[in-house]
Amino acid sequence: MRSLHSVEIRSQLDGFLLELPVKEGQVVKRGDLLARIDDRAIIAALEHAKAQTSVAQAQLASASLDLKRYRVLATNQAISAQTLDQQEAMVAQLRATVQSQQATVTANQVQLSHTRILSPTDGRIGIRNVHEGSYVRASDTQALFSVVQLDPISIEAALPQALLPQLRTLVAGAGQAPVTLRAYSGDGGELLSEGSLSLIDNRVSDATGTVRIKGDFANAQGRLWPDQSVVITVQAAILREAMVVPQRALRQGAQNTFVWRVRDGKASPQPVTVTYADADIAVVEGVEAGDRIVDDGYSRLRPGTQVHMLDGRDTAPSSVASESAF
Repeated sequence: MRSLHSVEIRSQLDGFLLELPVKEGQVVKRGDLLARIDDRAIIAALEHAKAQTSVAQAQLASASLDLKRYRVLATNQAISAQTLDQQEAMVAQLRATVQSQQATVTANQVQLSHTRILSPTDGRIGIRNVHEGSYVRASDTQALFSVVQLDPISIEAALPQALLPQLRTLVAGAGQAPVTLRAYSGDGGELLSEGSLSLIDNRVSDATGTVRIKGDFANAQGRLWPDQSVVITVQAAILREAMVVPQRALRQGAQNTFVWRVRDGKASPQPVTVTYADADIAVVEGVEAGDRIVDDGYSRLRPGTQVHMLDGRDTAPSSVASESAF
């Protein structure tokens, strides 16, 4: 399980932690105030830089006026060319000073913005590692806390590379219908959520021979948790109007796979072609809706054996019925 956004909140400057307006476990929105650091020294430095900028701008304005006069005088040869050059150099120097002071103002404004830490994403606040009144440093290795997005959330899984062609076909056709993923708490466990396949990794692992996939899941109820281990299933296709029999009803003969079909109270082997099978069911061709299939007591059957159905033993999972032979 992976959060789409997981952020470690750290200070970008040194100072006292004045305020933590959020609580552990609180859900926050992007832009919410998470922490405030002492900003008095930075504000003082910013005001000083602004004052220095104003001084430099005034000096530049005065020197620029003098330069205009010197150029008029130089035209009439009332001053030397050296004096004019010196004034032009002074104006250029003061212009650079103004730019330097403006850069200092901008740098202090950036520092001031760092005193208010805002949430970079929607998410849930984790456990705090510091408290109000602590002195924090930009070099601290430990974060103040984390903000982790829970809804939506993503799941990563590794599948055998043999399934890669089928997965690529599914993704290529995802514009028509999304590829469904289901997340369970464990093998045979509770269904936690349903999502859709969003990405196949760009390489196959040399070490494991698997390819990673990623799916996105809505998680408004918080049933999925970052770094939680779950079991996922991928819906590879939908088989419509399929004939389904219990997996235990399949028998393997010398030439083919068959099931024992009961008609008119007598059993007979019916060859079938299996198009899909899992631990519980099999999708087959060769039987018809309404056929009765034997799923227990095979050792007693021979072609033409009389079969009697016992009450309560019909466990058919689909339109193909099943029964036990006695």
